[in-house]
Amino acid sequence: MQFQWYPGHMTKAKRQMQEDIKLIDIIIELVDARIPLASRNPDIDELGKNKLRLILMNKSDLSDERKNQEWTDYFRTKGYFVVCLDARSKAGMKPVTAAIVEACREKIERDKKRGIKNRPVRAMVVGIPNVGKSTFINSYAGRACAKTGNKPGVTKGKQWIRLNKEVELLDTPGILWPKFEDQRVGLYLALIGSIKDALLNTDELSLELIELLKRSYPGVLAKRYGSEEQAFCEEAAAADVLRQIAENRKCISKGNELDYSKAAALLIEEFRSGKLGRITLELPKRAEQ
Repeated sequence: MQFQWYPGHMTKAKRQMQEDIKLIDIIIELVDARIPLASRNPDIDELGKNKLRLILMNKSDLSDERKNQEWTDYFRTKGYFVVCLDARSKAGMKPVTAAIVEACREKIERDKKRGIKNRPVRAMVVGIPNVGKSTFINSYAGRACAKTGNKPGVTKGKQWIRLNKEVELLDTPGILWPKFEDQRVGLYLALIGSIKDALLNTDELSLELIELLKRSYPGVLAKRYGSEEQAFCEEAAAADVLRQIAENRKCISKGNELDYSKAAALLIEEFRSGKLGRITLELPKRAEQ
């Protein structure tokens, strides 16, 4: 499969980000904890040179807990501040403020020495589509400040949001990059919903997911969709596994035949919602390759 999605508004958003970055003290970048590297826009590193950086590993409630720690350690060795969170939970926001204050400590002290008091830290919130930026902002602010939606492309323009005396946020639209050099990155982004489903072949995408799960999380599919271990073993063809899922979940078309497309959509939805368990598709060691 070939993966690509770069609507025109993303070019405008990138140009605007280049202008706005001069106004901020720290970049808060949300990534999806299930694919922490693939869900990072490489353009942000170039745009954010010489700026403090905080990475929020969102949806860490859906990702493998052990892998969360491995990825946290990986990013910290690269010089980033890191917080794992579920953006839907208001209770998990205290560590974010603590990380921002820690990252900007020198800047805050500098302001005090110059007699500048109570100037909030200005933070730009960035990330790819559907990674949870607006949900995070609303949870952090404790009120609905940003539009949210379980699909990419909801935020179309920038907006400043004053949270408290300490922090002011600049929300930005999610931007992908014009070309995925590695199609594995495109596959991961498609699986978590950062590329519009209407542009994808869901049947093929489900087969790719089955192969990934067989290698990294053997037993997960059998546990969720049936006890016949042989039907879900590593040697089983992905198409046969999908057929087994269709049978076990009674995915039947009008002609009383198995509906593979329905089974494929079911599998992808249950992966995205965490019904298959806590799964991380990408490992830190791959980040070094």
